[in-house]
Amino acid sequence: MKLILTAAVDNLGIAGDVVDVRDGYGRNYLLPRGFAIRWTRGAEKQIEGIKRARDAREVRNLDHANELRDQLEGLQVRVAVNASDSGKLFGSVTSASIANAIKKAGGPLVDKRSVTVTKPIKALGTHTVGVKLHEAVTAHLPLEVVAAE
Repeated sequence: MKLILTAAVDNLGIAGDVVDVRDGYGRNYLLPRGFAIRWTRGAEKQIEGIKRARDAREVRNLDHANELRDQLEGLQVRVAVNASDSGKLFGSVTSASIANAIKKAGGPLVDKRSVTVTKPIKALGTHTVGVKLHEAVTAHLPLEVVAAE
């Protein structure tokens, strides 16, 4: 099955790549999750748009990644979540909510897949999360989890 990737997939490729995969992998995993679209001559024209969007989001080089790391580590990021009176969360803090909180705090737009949490955040307080900006650069920033009003 010939597909065009719309997102980076480990051990397969990055957004905009045309790949050949087995039918089951494409039909049951890549297509339903939105990681790829079927290849057609019409869809081939969308590849340039996908690559332009990827380049806009992508970190340009190591120096740019270091600048972003310094900017991220200087932020005060807060996430308001529903919690019990004892300080336990109803659920956990997701990487998508962390990415949104970084943007609200004045930071750059961060992809939720680049946010790494070592263990699930299920309590109020200050936690450290990582944001992978480049192969060699990871920003570690404090995340304050507070109860929603």
